[in-house]
Amino acid sequence: DGLGIGDVGNIVLRDRKHLSEDGLIIVVVTMSKQEGKVIAGPDIISRGFVYVRESEDLMEEARKVVKDVLDECEKKHITDWATLKSNIRDALRGFIYGKIKRNPMILPIIMEV
Repeated sequence: DGLGIGDVGNIVLRDRKHLSEDGLIIVVVTMSKQEGKVIAGPDIISRGFVYVRESEDLMEEARKVVKDVLDECEKKHITDWATLKSNIRDALRGFIYGKIKRNPMILPIIMEV
């Protein structure tokens, strides 16, 4: 009968609207599984947020904010990935809103090696 095919839920619509209005920032960090230390990154990828070539300073400052969060978590011996991601998301959200009054969706990705 075709019911449900192509049906998009409210959450999906809300997320799509958020992405279209404020964009997306992806933060990628590679960490050691044994030591819990940062091996590479943070790398910041933005889509639909700001034109990166015109905002290199903003992206560099954002990278520093993430590094500071990771250093602070390391000092406090925080190794839980969910807590790390939450701390990164919160710090970056506050920084970006303070700088340009936008609230992009922030997706932290931690890769273990």
